Amino acid sequence: MSSATPDWLGVARGAAAELRAVLASRPSIEQRARETGTRGEGGDRTLEIDAAAEQAVFRRLEALHAEGHAFSAISEERGRVDFGGGGTLVVIDPLDGSKNAKRGLPHHALSMAVADGPTMADVVLGFVHDFGPAEEWVAHRGGGAFLDGERLDPSVPERRTRGRLELVGVESADPRWIRDVADELAERAHRLRALGAMAVTLCQVAAARLDGLTTLQRCRAVDVAAAQLIVREGGGLVAFPGAPSPLGAPLDVMEPVYGLVAARSPEGLAELAAIPRV
Repeated sequence: MSSATPDWLGVARGAAAELRAVLASRPSIEQRARETGTRGEGGDRTLEIDAAAEQAVFRRLEALHAEGHAFSAISEERGRVDFGGGGTLVVIDPLDGSKNAKRGLPHHALSMAVADGPTMADVVLGFVHDFGPAEEWVAHRGGGAFLDGERLDPSVPERRTRGRLELVGVESADPRWIRDVADELAERAHRLRALGAMAVTLCQVAAARLDGLTTLQRCRAVDVAAAQLIVREGGGLVAFPGAPSPLGAPLDVMEPVYGLVAARSPEGLAELAAIPRV
């Protein structure tokens, strides 16, 4: 077993570069909408671009394992894959916002988290590459969050209009779920934004582009593991309502278990946490 520290960031960046080329080679909706005929472990139909994204990551993970590194991986498409075990867990969403990617909408991303334990609190590295604006978001636990190499300022506060959070992101934006909590949203948010990519929306909170985020149903660990660290290291707060502790949501469960809220202040977090979720 190798004693050297794996180059996790190099793995993530290499996979992002490969996936960028894959997307460029399939510019049309028809090309990007092709399915493999299977469903991933997360339950969604697998697109060819989803499969290509995951293959790009796993080729690099296999190379690390061949060098003597031991870890386990959790991916939206493959579920749990053992690379010799050990205490390190790599959590991957190969293509966050795959519907956006399929339809040519801007926000879709590779998301990868590395953790030294079983919960969100144990994530030590978060990486999100948003292919639309070509933005790279990186966070190291205790080391800050970075957008394209520039450190995010954790002191930037939230903004409010008429006492309400000025801009709030919503994810899982089924019209029925928005209808069911419209009054609660109206009490807390001046305006809403739905980007259609969970990790990318969280990153907007990390940069104070959004004042908060709320999911309208439960979310999967693979969707948020990396970006929730980016929010926290960028000066924001994250909680998983209903989990044993605010950051106690498990990383190794494929099905949606808990909702998620993020904000720039404790007050904003509490307001958004009070909104019901499916």
